[in-house]
Amino acid sequence: MKLSPVVLAMTTIFSISPVHSAATNNDDTIEQVTIIGSQAAVNTMPGSGTFIDQENLDNYAITDINRVLAKAPGVYFVEEDGYGLRPNIGMRGNSADRSEKITIMEDGVLAAPAPYASPAAYYFPTIGRMSAIEILKGSSSVKYGPRTSGGVINLRSSETPDEAFAGKFDASVGSDAYRKVHVLAGGRNDKTGVLGEVFHYGADGFKTLNSGQDTGFEKTDGMLKLDRYFGENNRHHLEFKGKYSEESSDETYLGLLDSDYEADAYQRYSASQLDQMDTQHTHLSLHYDYIISGQSDISIIAYQNDFARNWYKTSKVGGLSLGSGAEEIAAQIDNGNYTDNELPIVQVKANNREYLSQGIQAELAYRTDNHDIRFGARIHEDEMDRYQWVDDYTLSTQGTMNLLLAREAGTDSNRIDSADAISLFIHDTWEINDLTIKGGLRYENVDLARDDWGNTDPQRVNEPAMRRNSVEALLPALGLTYQLSDELVVLAGMQRSFAPPAPGNQNAREEDGWNAEAGVRFIDRDLRVEAIAFATRLDNLHGNCTASQGCNDALIGNQYNAGKVSVDGIELSLSNAWQLGAIQIPLNVNYTYTSASFDESFVSELDAWGDVEAGDDLPYLPQQVMQLETGVQASRWHVLASVQMLDGMRTQAGSGAMVDNTDIKSRTLVNLSAKYNIDNAQHIYAVIDNVLDKNYIATRQHGAIQVGKPRTIQLGYRMSF
Repeated sequence: MKLSPVVLAMTTIFSISPVHSAATNNDDTIEQVTIIGSQAAVNTMPGSGTFIDQENLDNYAITDINRVLAKAPGVYFVEEDGYGLRPNIGMRGNSADRSEKITIMEDGVLAAPAPYASPAAYYFPTIGRMSAIEILKGSSSVKYGPRTSGGVINLRSSETPDEAFAGKFDASVGSDAYRKVHVLAGGRNDKTGVLGEVFHYGADGFKTLNSGQDTGFEKTDGMLKLDRYFGENNRHHLEFKGKYSEESSDETYLGLLDSDYEADAYQRYSASQLDQMDTQHTHLSLHYDYIISGQSDISIIAYQNDFARNWYKTSKVGGLSLGSGAEEIAAQIDNGNYTDNELPIVQVKANNREYLSQGIQAELAYRTDNHDIRFGARIHEDEMDRYQWVDDYTLSTQGTMNLLLAREAGTDSNRIDSADAISLFIHDTWEINDLTIKGGLRYENVDLARDDWGNTDPQRVNEPAMRRNSVEALLPALGLTYQLSDELVVLAGMQRSFAPPAPGNQNAREEDGWNAEAGVRFIDRDLRVEAIAFATRLDNLHGNCTASQGCNDALIGNQYNAGKVSVDGIELSLSNAWQLGAIQIPLNVNYTYTSASFDESFVSELDAWGDVEAGDDLPYLPQQVMQLETGVQASRWHVLASVQMLDGMRTQAGSGAMVDNTDIKSRTLVNLSAKYNIDNAQHIYAVIDNVLDKNYIATRQHGAIQVGKPRTIQLGYRMSF
């Protein structure tokens, strides 16, 4: 089902496809694509949703998605690089590794490099250029597949100003040579709008190498939007969006031994000095909206995402893999304790991959006095082309690496994983006095393929070893809300849980089961309280073998099945604000408790699972997560503090007491933000992350310790015009 650019263009004109909806205002003009729309819309949802607006993002000058997610209950994250470049996000008990179990979108379009064929997302849109973040869980997410086990994150990019000319300039500097420049400008003249945007940020890094090399990153995004209203009463709208980003980051999977972490948490072994991730990402989309009548409208998007990455990083030291002895040899060299007469060989793998994701999606809306009915479809294809190689280096006792052997591209992993998918859904919102019923049905049909040339045919001359699988699923969902009073709402919902298998799944089994939730929501002026209990029963849980989990090289790309899993939990949130004269004191609290366990015993080659006994806890899932945010606000300034508490996490399936030298301890982090308004258009701000300068282990997924970011300070200036 290959879709050429010509076919894409033709299908844009003649096809109907899905995933989002375009809201309309009272002037019959079309607003930005959303999945929630506003905080007010969250209040009437039959499930859990979080809407984070521009003001919230600006308060902490957020460029790290992990800082955003701490504001939402039911969401977990595992830090990795300290800057949020490649986040690990999970929801409601699902694995956080490379955000592979959730659906990530930008402006309603799937954003992962290959969301079906290779769900582990090594690309994540730049948060600093977003105008809002929408997080949706439960039965309301039925429209937004392919994965319905966890939830949906929709990132809303900057909007074209309604004025003839307007924009924003934001610049900041900070610790470890951190720098950021964000410029956007555009406007609307009659029926035509244009917006240009550039976002650049980087740092020299907070870790140190004996060689003195940087351990930071540089990332630049550029975006252009062009749109035009036409037809009677502006009933037609066409928007082109183009985006390009590139990144170079000095990141490694070679972590620290516990003894070296205790001695200097922010050191890096010399064997990782050449590790570098280089990426390029291009997005093109054409979005057409048509207001058919006061009761119906249609929205169509054709899209294409190209992503190329080469993570050149250490994979073995002295013939030993990461997590299996490589760290010990690297440490001995740096500590002057290496006694072997021969210099160790360091193998640096070029994890070189290219991704393509493209398709057409549309949604047709029809409204009556009591119903809001949505029909959607998506035709999609994606692929991951792995074309990798390994180079050998010598590492001297002085910490110098010299090239010994450069191998040909394609002599390591050399395969293409691909998927063709068709998705359909119907969804209705039915209002009966104080009762609102939201129900829907989603259909997924996925064809999966793997073409593998092995490591002896780098030119791909011979026929590859082929694997072909197909899967289809019908996914019903039902949600209810009942307005007991003007302030109190009760809600409940149930949804079929589903994730398609990857091409490397050992038995081509999908992940399936059921999600359920029930709760109450109380809203009285500034006071908002919500409590939602959730439960998931999976008949089969997927586990993807990735380098980020420290998987053996020969197994990377495989997907394993764990059978039955039970997840239970509760999400609590509270927000309020008190006015004391000219001062306002806000309070926002969210708390999540999760219990997740395997229901079957089995032995797995997936390191994070290992030998599993029924009743074992799932790894990398904190039982309790809580964030409290408060401060003081006045008309021209504010000082805000957030306190984030995260329970300890197992690094491998197990039960009983945590083990200090293999698991991850609980932590509490404090962050501060201050802002002063020079006038209505100019602001200065300061942000301090990890105020108490707490050393903490972020992850052990790569076989050893990766440390969290220390105390950092950011000072900035922001101007609107």
